[in-house]
Amino acid sequence: MRLAGRLKLGFYPLPAKEAERIRVRLQYPEEFAALDPCVGDGVAFSRLLESTKAHALGIEIDAFRAEQAGKLGIQVIQANAMDVRCPAESLSLLYLNPPYDFEIGQQGNKRLELVFLEHTWRWLKPKGVLVFVIPRPQLKVCARLLAEQFTGFCLYRLTEPECIKYDQVAVLAIRRGRNAHLEDAALLQTSGDLAEAATNIDIPPLMDTADPLFPVPPSAAVVLTNRGIPLDQVEDLLLHSSAYRQASRVLIREPNNITGRPLTPLHGGHVSLLATAGMLNGVFGHGEDRHIAHWRSVKFVDHWEENEPNCVVVKHDRERFSHELTLVFVNGRTKILTHEKESSDP
Repeated sequence: MRLAGRLKLGFYPLPAKEAERIRVRLQYPEEFAALDPCVGDGVAFSRLLESTKAHALGIEIDAFRAEQAGKLGIQVIQANAMDVRCPAESLSLLYLNPPYDFEIGQQGNKRLELVFLEHTWRWLKPKGVLVFVIPRPQLKVCARLLAEQFTGFCLYRLTEPECIKYDQVAVLAIRRGRNAHLEDAALLQTSGDLAEAATNIDIPPLMDTADPLFPVPPSAAVVLTNRGIPLDQVEDLLLHSSAYRQASRVLIREPNNITGRPLTPLHGGHVSLLATAGMLNGVFGHGEDRHIAHWRSVKFVDHWEENEPNCVVVKHDRERFSHELTLVFVNGRTKILTHEKESSDP
C-alpha cells in the first residue's frame, strides 16, 4: 500500500450505493447480531443494516472514525481487530471490508484480506452470511479458506467509480455447518473455481435488482472483548503517571520561567536582550493589534566561494545564530520577522 493509504490505516470505504445493492440480497430476521471488524465511519455498515433491529457491532482502530460510527447507533470498540475476541459461532452476519495491504513483519507477511478472514470467520454461526469486499486479484489468496468454510457463493463486480478504481468485488457466501466438510476433489474444484474468478474480468455487476436472496439466521446480542492495550486511554493517563514525571526531567527541557519586578527601570537595551532571550514571550497590544509574540534562536549558514590562482575554487561555510520573532494577530494574520530584510514585491 502507498504511504498515503497507510496514513489513513487502509480506510477505503464501500460507497453507500453499493451497500444498498448488497442489502436487497439479504433477508433479515426479527433479531440478529452483525459485525463489521473494520467499521470505519460506519456509513456503509449502517446502510447495510438500515431498517433492521440488528445488534450492530463494529471494531475500528482510529479513534475519530470510531466516534463517528458510534453516532450511527453502532456499538464500536476502538481497538485493533486482531486484539478483539468474540464468542465462536455467535454472529449471523459478517461484513468484511479489510485493509488492502500486506502485514508488516520480518518475514512471511500475508495479505491482510486473508488475515482478517482467518481471524473472524469462526465468529459466524452455521448458515450465517458473509459479505466479503476485496480487490478481485486477492480472491485467489482467500480461495482455499473460502472453499473450506463457506458454500453458496455469489460473486459480483462493483461498479461505482471508487470501486472500479480498486477493482473491487463482493463475495456473498453461507457458513458451512460444523460437520459439513468437502471431499478433497470437491474442495480443489471449488477453490480452483474461486481462484480462476480472480482472473476473470467478466464477473457480473452488482445490480439494484435482487437475485438470489441470502437468509440471515436469527441470533442474540453478542459481547466483544478487547484484550489489547487501550492506547488512547494510556496516552491520556501518561501525563499523570509517576514514570512520566521522572522521565520528563531528563527528556524534556522545561521552559525558562522568570517572574518579578526589575530592581531598576529597564531601558531599550535591556528590553531587547530579554525579548530575544525569549523571556518576554506573551500576549501584547489592544484591539486589532493584539497579538502573540514568540522569540527563538535560529542557526544560519552562509556560503560563499573564492577563486584562487590555477582555477582553484575554495568554498566557505560559516555558521551563525540570529533571532526570529513569530507574531500571530487576533484576526488570524501571521508574520515572521528575522534579521534579513523583507523582500519587496516587484
